[in-house]
Amino acid sequence: MRSRLFVLLLVAGFSLNVSSQGWAQESTHHSFGVAGGQFVLDGKPFRVISGEMHYPRIPRAYWRDRLRMAKAMGLNTITTYVFWNEHEAKPGVYDFSGNRDVAEFVREAQQEGLYVILRPGPYVCAEWEFGGYPAWLLKDHETVVRSSDPKFMEPAARWIARVGQELAPLQIGNGGPIILTQVENEYGTFGNDHAYMEQIHKMMVDAGFTKSQLYTADGPEQVPDGSLPELPVGINFGGESAGAAQKSFATLKKFRPDGPFINSEYWAGWFDHWGSKHAHTKVENEAANLDWMLRQGYSVSFYMFHGGTSFGWMNGANSDGKGSYEPDVTSYDYDSALDESGRPTKKYFVFRDVIAKATGKTPPPVPKVAAPIRVPEIKMMEAASLWENLPKAIHSEQPLSMEDVGQDYGYILYRTHLTNGALGELVLDQLHSYAQVYLNGKMMGVIDRRLKQDRLELYGAGANAQLDILVENTGRVNFGKAIGGERAGITKQVTLAGKVVTGWDIYPLPMTGVGALKYSTKACEGACFYRASLDLDAVGDTFLDIGEFTKGQLWLNGRALGRIWNVGPQEALYAPAPFLMKGRNEVIVFDAQGKMGMAIRGLDKPALGGTTALAAQ
Repeated sequence: MRSRLFVLLLVAGFSLNVSSQGWAQESTHHSFGVAGGQFVLDGKPFRVISGEMHYPRIPRAYWRDRLRMAKAMGLNTITTYVFWNEHEAKPGVYDFSGNRDVAEFVREAQQEGLYVILRPGPYVCAEWEFGGYPAWLLKDHETVVRSSDPKFMEPAARWIARVGQELAPLQIGNGGPIILTQVENEYGTFGNDHAYMEQIHKMMVDAGFTKSQLYTADGPEQVPDGSLPELPVGINFGGESAGAAQKSFATLKKFRPDGPFINSEYWAGWFDHWGSKHAHTKVENEAANLDWMLRQGYSVSFYMFHGGTSFGWMNGANSDGKGSYEPDVTSYDYDSALDESGRPTKKYFVFRDVIAKATGKTPPPVPKVAAPIRVPEIKMMEAASLWENLPKAIHSEQPLSMEDVGQDYGYILYRTHLTNGALGELVLDQLHSYAQVYLNGKMMGVIDRRLKQDRLELYGAGANAQLDILVENTGRVNFGKAIGGERAGITKQVTLAGKVVTGWDIYPLPMTGVGALKYSTKACEGACFYRASLDLDAVGDTFLDIGEFTKGQLWLNGRALGRIWNVGPQEALYAPAPFLMKGRNEVIVFDAQGKMGMAIRGLDKPALGGTTALAAQ
């Protein structure tokens, strides 16, 4: 075990300076580390004032705009996770292009005069699907994620090594902006296996993360379980309660009295669950806690500075491990300083004033943002039935999960025929996470994990009745002990009137290529895809009101934009200008309980306030 004393990290490297002509390289020396109980940059005390935002939650065209907003609030650093499932959707196949080009995100931060805190996981939490893990880790039922199990550690090590190829060259010691790199993430809330943590630490070193300061982060009380003695510690807590900062740092000092002191996640907001209210937190208390930390000379990173959007299927879910299930909405607005669409809120200006007063520095002017537009209403007058567009079935005596059939997200259909005609109580053992049940094509009801449901009474069908169970992956749990059992679909067995049902035809429905279906004006009700055109003379950020729909997903120009669910609180989906085109835009909605003629209305502001409480829909 290395000494508990932190040694200043001194490294030689290259700095990449940007001019109007592009990148120019010059020899220089940089250092960032810990000395005398504080962070030091090039040998001088340095206070980190950071804000978190995530590259896949922001359209790439807007990265620089958001970074400039950060600079104008007085931040000197940006924090981001790296999301494993965004980059390795299939084992060994990596994608760092387009909106997944995290290295470009880091370079743009440097170009805007910002340092970077990197959080490469492999586990990230982040209210993100499966905590950032790729679903294929669960294909082998014996794999134990977030443990020393070789079936987990080997792919995790390959992943971290690949991240190192992309991002290790951008550490401060190589002339890049990355000053801090996190080892794992809030492990103390999960376990206390320090041998596992040492293995993750070694992965990071082996991947080349030796020229930035490595650290761990946990809640104040969890520091003994999740930290490593050779690394500095950040603590994560919220500022909504008066005195939260004093209390949290007092706890930290019991374990790490010598510092450095950083609030590595300052929860200045919160996230939303389906069926609950939109979060609003107390800016006055958050500002007071921030002021106290800065007056002590402590470092801080807002979580979130800008939340953005968990586009497509990428929302996560919470669980207490005892049966609760709280899936997150698509919007990651987070009640943060910048709203979901990147516009400054009241919090932004309050925090900006606190930072300016504490640092004595006047920040740059706040950039202007073009106003959102209100697009024309469109009616969905073309449709394609889900039932008429099923793929080839996979036959299995027992139900298979999505992971078993090589599927990550979307829906999956289970079909069988009840040869003896017996009906009664249908029980889905460990449904993940939302099912619509049909007999002979007639919908009999819904089973919703969110409401702790697992059964439904079936009636009214004779011999050889066709039983269909259409299941949605509403988002794998991203936090806590439950993550290891987060296979999607029907994950165990089905019983009817107390007897196990076997002989299933299983239809994977990843909901890709929905634009290639055969649409017509023929009436379609129930589980249907609906298509319409949105014609625009000019583009701009907008919000698509999906209040007429029940449960499903919306695609804009082939891009899965986000989920629809009429339980609220989210009633409109953010449609960024870069996702729109002048002229014709294609909008497709899958609604599991749809009908022809439903309309999408354009809004020029978000709609995050509605809820119909915890009613089954």
